Amino acid sequence: METTASNHFWKALSLIVALTALPLSASAEESYSPHVDQSYPTNVYWGDTHVHTALSSDAYIFGVRLTPDDAYRFAKGETVRATGGKEVRLYRPLDFLMVSDHAENMGVIARIDAGDKSLLATEAGKRIAKAIDYPISLLEALDADTDELLNAYNAATLIAIKADQGPVQGLDQADHGIVMPIRHSVWAEVIANAERHNDPGSFTTFTGYEWTGNGHRNVIFADGPELTSQVVAWSALDSMNPEDLWAYLKGYEESTGGQAFAIPHNGNLSGNRMFALTTLEGKPIDQIFARTRSYYEPLYEVTQIKGDGESHPLLSPNDEFANYEVFKWGITKSQPDAKKHGSTDTKVETQVNLQTKPTNAYARSALKIGLGAESELGANPFKFGLIGSTDSHTALSTADQNNFWGKMPGNEPGRNRVITGWNYNAGGYAAVWAQENTREAIFTAMRRKEVYATTGPRITVRFFGGWDYVAADAVRPDLAGVGYARGVPMGGDLTQAPKGKAPGFLVRAVKDPDGANLDRVQVIKGWLDEDGELHEKIYNVALSDGRTENGNGNVPAVGSTVDIPNASYTNSIGDPELAVVWNDPDFDRDELAFYYLRVLEIPTPRWTAYDAKFYGLQDLPDEVPMVTQERAYSSPIWYTPM
Repeated sequence: METTASNHFWKALSLIVALTALPLSASAEESYSPHVDQSYPTNVYWGDTHVHTALSSDAYIFGVRLTPDDAYRFAKGETVRATGGKEVRLYRPLDFLMVSDHAENMGVIARIDAGDKSLLATEAGKRIAKAIDYPISLLEALDADTDELLNAYNAATLIAIKADQGPVQGLDQADHGIVMPIRHSVWAEVIANAERHNDPGSFTTFTGYEWTGNGHRNVIFADGPELTSQVVAWSALDSMNPEDLWAYLKGYEESTGGQAFAIPHNGNLSGNRMFALTTLEGKPIDQIFARTRSYYEPLYEVTQIKGDGESHPLLSPNDEFANYEVFKWGITKSQPDAKKHGSTDTKVETQVNLQTKPTNAYARSALKIGLGAESELGANPFKFGLIGSTDSHTALSTADQNNFWGKMPGNEPGRNRVITGWNYNAGGYAAVWAQENTREAIFTAMRRKEVYATTGPRITVRFFGGWDYVAADAVRPDLAGVGYARGVPMGGDLTQAPKGKAPGFLVRAVKDPDGANLDRVQVIKGWLDEDGELHEKIYNVALSDGRTENGNGNVPAVGSTVDIPNASYTNSIGDPELAVVWNDPDFDRDELAFYYLRVLEIPTPRWTAYDAKFYGLQDLPDEVPMVTQERAYSSPIWYTPM
């Protein structure tokens, strides 16, 4: 009896200990493994939503003969032969890609070149057929002894582009009167191309295209052919008005049950139109306009080959890093004599940079303007996340400085492209925090703006905002779990600040595993004060090499290890990782505000330096930049008083 009683006692005690050891929330259904029920993304996927192939009128005129199949194969890491005849491959494949050929006359120029009788019967068709008959070999021009042939080739393509322009001001393509069956046929080809290469879990493709109207947009569909085949691409030939594009997207969603939105591409060359507070007709925007734009344009392409679009020295004169890859037109030393090489017209118009403030053309300025619009209209038209993409017109998505294949075939590697095209930027890519590499997961992440941009390097960036982060959270191995549990990720919203509290931001940036160390992490803040004035401020929240700000807020430069003649650098400066919890010292709980990260690498060789080394180029003009400082931009986190 004594033994039996003792056994009962120890069994009871063991049960009590076991029960008290369980978490209070434990249940019979709960898994011991915390990862089973994990609901937040732990993977960042890399891709490009802006690549043109031979289906785009301008790309074909530039000389591109690579197809969407080539573009997808290249993005997956396969070797392809570029337009200029050289083989090319990505060192690191992408995770997703959208081929975004221009909707206007998609596939038409190729049909004209193939001898389509119906198209050649039109005046526009005759003009194009004559204009694209170039007497100059691109392959010879790229590697000729001087840049004369390449200048002539590029001039001939510009003449052909001009021949394809329509009579409507601002319309880039002539109206060839394409009948609807042809539009359906080409669109079916676009869909089939994407479907053929979509491999859920390994490589994701999206059906999409570029609308080339007033402020270009890339349209991305979340859906497969059963839904996307019910429409055709809406083009600028249908309407130049973005409001009509949004109506098309709404109609698609309502009629099919699918999802789609538009991504405005870098507005740095938009002539101050991209973020105007007026409609195309010149009327002030209203709340409906603001809400519609915000919904159908949740992302913005902040950096690409035609320059960087975060900010500009004229807009941010106190920002030492605002002068990054500001695009310049008309850089060749002299106007090439295209007629000398067989062209029939030598008149080529070139654009010049205007020195007026590009207030409505850059992302940071637009984010601030959006706060002002929200205070007046009750809705923010410019509440967008940030991504990068290439806008490549070669079918090749390349954003690495040491593997840059240019904007157009005339900018593909060759001994002459530095002089004729040094203004082009090797960038950028889109980074998406998603739970898996599928259309649904990546599209959903894009819709919630949990995305960021880089100028090419695959820097890993985490950015959370909340009210209860502590300094020790920055060094926790489960930083992301803490970030989601106590706040919101990039692209999210904070509201109604607790009394006496300022928002805290949990930040971690990790270098590209195959790239450069980091220089610093900055928080860019914009806000609207009680007098209706818009402001911005840059905070250095994490600095490498133990540097600190002085009393004036200035920071010593990180230095440079770049060896220009050898196109090399070392990671002997900077840090591989920077992490911090930063609280806003200037917070006012009654003011609208936004915050986003800018992560800077240490200086590295620019693609022009790699060209100079490879081709043995000497005595290049001083204006040709040879060093770059690449970067990442997170999507903002917004604060709204309630």
